[in-house]
Amino acid sequence: MPRGGKDKLSAAAVKAAAYQGRPYKLFDGAGLYLHLKEAGRYWRLKYRYAGREKLLALGVYPDVGLKAAREGRDEARRLLAQHVDPVAHKRAQESDRRAAAANSFEAVGREWWEQVHRHEVVEDHAARNLRRLELYVFPPIGRFPLRDISAPQLLAVLRKVKRRETARRVRTLCGQVLRYGISTGRAERDVAADLRDALKPTETRHHAALVDPEDLAGLLRAIEGYDGGQPATRAALRLAPLLFVRPGELRKAKWEDFDLDAGKWNYQPSKGGDPMVTPLPRQAVEILGAMHKISGPEGYVFPSLRGKGRPMSANTLSAALSQMGFKDKMTPHGFRAAARTILTERLGYSAEWVEMQLGHCVRDVNGRAYNRTTFLEQRREMLQRWADYLDHLRNGVVALDTMCTNADSR
Repeated sequence: MPRGGKDKLSAAAVKAAAYQGRPYKLFDGAGLYLHLKEAGRYWRLKYRYAGREKLLALGVYPDVGLKAAREGRDEARRLLAQHVDPVAHKRAQESDRRAAAANSFEAVGREWWEQVHRHEVVEDHAARNLRRLELYVFPPIGRFPLRDISAPQLLAVLRKVKRRETARRVRTLCGQVLRYGISTGRAERDVAADLRDALKPTETRHHAALVDPEDLAGLLRAIEGYDGGQPATRAALRLAPLLFVRPGELRKAKWEDFDLDAGKWNYQPSKGGDPMVTPLPRQAVEILGAMHKISGPEGYVFPSLRGKGRPMSANTLSAALSQMGFKDKMTPHGFRAAARTILTERLGYSAEWVEMQLGHCVRDVNGRAYNRTTFLEQRREMLQRWADYLDHLRNGVVALDTMCTNADSR
């Protein structure tokens, strides 16, 4: 029997109670009552603490039934016996719950993705990484505070990821979230770092690429004769080897970034950093000029078939290469490896110029990063000779190492 009298209400009486045009109360025992209002039925506990009468909210009926309301009342009475104010205790618990939720792995992970990660990588890659966290990490440990997650707990999560390469990527993502938590004061250490040797190693897989001139010549001829796609697909395939930009940068290119008269393409590289200025060889200007009549004068150069408001699909060029018989031999990204290899090893160009044209961060001897508008004229000459070289390859002339003299003589 609760202190202050026996229980008076029954479950049936509580269920039948209804608002009758004005608020009223149904009293149970030991200060517990059901307050009936037009907006709903509310459990309340009336008690005294430090000489003052106070009220504790115990929930809304029927979400909180009579039995649960009495259990809440009894717990409050136990706190009072220990000289603890039930209202203050409830507020402290709620504050702790809010702090735990704000510091949970999922909360910090989503904050890191929104504030940092999606600005550092291309849109598609950021979306894939968020999906990996949502699939593999948030369900089992997302609700736990970041500082409470242990290395064995995270290892158990990673071992449930079937593909080893995916597991390693997920571990890397978890490490980035934990380090962000450290920097924002919500974690103390990166336990993912302890798992570097805990997962089975995976074989390194590079983007398939044709780096031998004879092999590349065959691909160029196949591209020239390709008639299985839309004009935008054919134009993008022809531009990809000429400019060797990242595939996402090519398919998301916009007309407002091009100056065909000046032969320049000014854009923001997908991996951040300084804006990129790419000189356009004559062949690229011709391809873009023809494309301008189709998709210009504004919006995406290579629009989706669903309309100008969206760029070409990420899989379009890969599918075209596969259709031409180059599946597992060449990827859209592979044109970058081909250019890097042939320009430096066959044609003798400065690796510094090539890396800059690839959009990579290039530093001088003092460690300062070059601006990506540097060596513009040298890169213009290099890209024009590269375009001419590809023309000769496509036409069956392979041994062209003498087309370009050694970079030291330039």
